[in-house]
Amino acid sequence: MASSLRIGRQVEDFTLAGGVLAEDTFERRDYTLSAARGRAVVLAFYPGDNTAVCTKQLCSYSSGMETFEGLDAEVWGISPQDVDSHEAFARGHGLRMPLLADPGRTAARAFGVAAPGIGVRRSVFLIDADGVLRWKHVALLGATFQSLNTLAEHLSGIGNS
Repeated sequence: MASSLRIGRQVEDFTLAGGVLAEDTFERRDYTLSAARGRAVVLAFYPGDNTAVCTKQLCSYSSGMETFEGLDAEVWGISPQDVDSHEAFARGHGLRMPLLADPGRTAARAFGVAAPGIGVRRSVFLIDADGVLRWKHVALLGATFQSLNTLAEHLSGIGNS
């Protein structure tokens, strides 16, 4: 898929196990991209649970969930750790978005963001309600991340694409 992953093209479907913290319960289920059709989806690939930059990034997105919801968008965090690790991460920081497990880096490879050594490059993909890729950012080093404001700006432009 990575070679066909271009702005303006349909994103191939995938399913990953994950979970989301709802009140005190971590609700586990499979997440399938095509099941989110009708809403925009922000896929935030990150190297690891409980690492400094990843924690700051996902806490930022979690605290801005109302902004994403106001733009009719879902945010999914994806990393190589398993669902148990994601549950501990979500509980430890009160993260309110689904965290998906990609231990074999299948999705990361499909999106062209698998990286030797770190596992996954920090990256963000904005997919519109019809499943079309509208914007992406793949970090070379991953020491910084795309801000909530930057994502909101790009999401607000999706309706006009």
